[in-house]
Parts: sequence; C-alpha cells; structure tokens
Amino acid sequence: MKEIGILGGGAAGYFASILISESKNLKITLLEKNSEPLGKVKISGGGRCNVTHHLFDPILLCEKYPRGSKELRYAFEKFQPKDMIEWLEKKSVSLKTESDGRMFPVSNSSSTIIECFQKEAKNSGVNIFLNKNIEKIIYSEKKFILKTESEEFYFDKLLIATGSNKRVWSMLEEMGHKIEKAVPSLFTLNIENENLTSLTGLSVKNAEVKIYPKGKPQTGPILITHWGLSGPAVLRLSAWEAKEFAEENYNLKIKINWLGKTNSEEFQKILLNTKKDHANKKIISINFEFPSRLWSYFLNLANIDSEKIWSSISNSEIHSLKEIITNHILDVNGKGVFKEEFVTCGGINRKEINFNTMESKIIPGLFFAGEVIDVDGITGGFNFQNAWTTAFLASRGMIY
Repeated sequence: MKEIGILGGGAAGYFASILISESKNLKITLLEKNSEPLGKVKISGGGRCNVTHHLFDPILLCEKYPRGSKELRYAFEKFQPKDMIEWLEKKSVSLKTESDGRMFPVSNSSSTIIECFQKEAKNSGVNIFLNKNIEKIIYSEKKFILKTESEEFYFDKLLIATGSNKRVWSMLEEMGHKIEKAVPSLFTLNIENENLTSLTGLSVKNAEVKIYPKGKPQTGPILITHWGLSGPAVLRLSAWEAKEFAEENYNLKIKINWLGKTNSEEFQKILLNTKKDHANKKIISINFEFPSRLWSYFLNLANIDSEKIWSSISNSEIHSLKEIITNHILDVNGKGVFKEEFVTCGGINRKEINFNTMESKIIPGLFFAGEVIDVDGITGGFNFQNAWTTAFLASRGMIY
C-alpha cells in the first residue's frame, strides 16, 4: 500500500486528505505542527468562515487573483465555487450568500466547517498527527523522509499545504525550488494625518485610489479609520500593489479620486454649473453626496469659507477644490492588518508547478496546494477557493 503524506493541517491539507481517501489503496498521514488544526479557518470571516464567493464564471473568478490568475483560469474549469458548495451540501453543510457575494455557513460559525472536515477525515481513516514540527525534508530513492527532532516519516508521495511558512519554504529551496519572497498582500493603510483620521467612520461608496505617481487604480468603497484608510478599494490596492508597497517599506504616496472615475475636467464643469445654478446658496449646503464632515474637510483644505455663497467662489478656489477631491495626495506611513486575517503573496514559483496536477516539475511525487504557492486573492473568500481548487487538483494528481 502506497503511503501519502500531507504536511499542513490547514484548509487545503484537510480537504486534500479527505479527497485522496476516496482511493482505498492509499495510506494517508497528515502532519500538523500546531496543537489545534484549521486555525485560519476558525478565525476567518470574523469567526464565521468566508468559505468561498458566489462567482461561478472561471474567467471572472480568476480576475480576483493579483498573482496566479493565469494558472487558475483553467484550474477553475475543473473545480470552482459551485463544486465546493455541492461538496459541502453532500456533507450536510449549507452555505448562504451575502449581498456582496461572500458565502458563509448558514450557522454563521466556522466551527461548522471545522467539524465537517474533522469528521470526514476521521471517517475516511486519515492518520492525523498534531504537534509535529518537521525539521527536514529529504527526497531519496523516490521516497520522501520527513524528520522531526525524535522521529521520521516515510512517504511515496508528499503534499505540501503549509501556507506561508518560511521554514518550509527554506527546506523546499534546499531541494531546488525557487521561492518568491513573501510580503503582505491584504492590509489597511496607516496615514498620520489628524485632519483625516478625525473623520473616523466616514465612508465613500465609490472612490478610486492608486499609488502615486504611477500605479494601477482600484475603485470601490473607502473607509476612513482612526489609523488611516480601509475599505474594499484600499484592500484591492494592497493586494495588487503588494510588492511595490513592500519595496518602499510602506512609506509612499497615494492619490485618491473621491469621485471614482469622474475626472477633474468633468468635476470642474459640475462645480461651475453649481456656481451658476445655485448662486445664492451656501457652499456648505451642496455637498455632492459626500458626508457633510468630509465635505467640510475638502473645503478647509481648499481654504474656502463654507459659509460663503456659491456666486462668491473664485475660479482659483474652484480649481483648488476640484484638485483636492479628484487628485488628493496622501502620505502612507505604514500598514495595518485586515481584521484577523493575514494574507501574503510569495511562495513556490508558479512556473515550477504543473497546475493540471499541482505536482512539482522539479521533484516527482511532490505536490503543492494553497498559500504555500505564490498565489493570492483579494478579500471575499477567494483565498479559500484557491485552497479548495488546488487541493482538489493535487488530490487527483496524487491518486492517479
């Protein structure tokens, strides 16, 4: 009987172990360094577990991955959110879809997913060992030897599903794999600007933000916090520009267009028409659907007396206000963590993996799944879906 080893007791490791167990002629052993497995599942989504996203088009789905979109494009043809939903339903776990497309267990508790995985793994005969700190991985004579301080494990095939584990990456690097440097890819922005942070809790529904002067703009809601900025647009920026932020040690400039895709020239025309059509109204009274305190913030930056009427505003003041709202430059002074979650980009170089089977192109019999690979998604359940999809492909690769 062939022995299959799985290193990593997280989402990808557990899911793969259950799928591999469908082949009855394999002995499956899962090794986890922690005393409690599935820790990231437990805290994800604020303890509710954002299992996946209600997005079933592989083309649109792969666009949610700053790194790995090309490789996942056809992977999602084989296993995508719809497949994960169906698999869970067969295990009596139902999901619900929220307004933004994120999907959670109906129970609103990550324990539902954890209990499901643990039950299925146990019933499938997976041998689970906790508190196993692997110190060395050796590939010799078509066998994998995993060494702890006091024991050794021998496997015919090995799946690495350890997530962002620098120690494991170092071992794989010694075995010949190239490791892309790991950096955070989902974070909020620290901005030391008391005038801005005094507006904590205010949000704009559709703004555009980019690294200044050159960067790829991201659009969506922006939330002002007591430390700086958060919200979907900021999180998307942090994901797509993760390496650029890291290279600058999270100290750079960003540019915000608080009107989204409405450009400077368009907004200047709007302001001039407002001056004409509402000449006798106070400037403070027409805020273009911005929160009133944020509108006052813009007026203060432009040195405009909010009690003035529109007819008294000068062209230079209109120009200044237009620039502040559509080309607002802010200094970033560091990063925060998005809720309890910590996502990184980096890991096994994607070119060294066969994404049909998730097998290493360098070492036969070695497979990868989840965030150990240089693949990462934006917030919304996409990182878990990467775990489910790559675990599915790896399980099939290891069985056949």
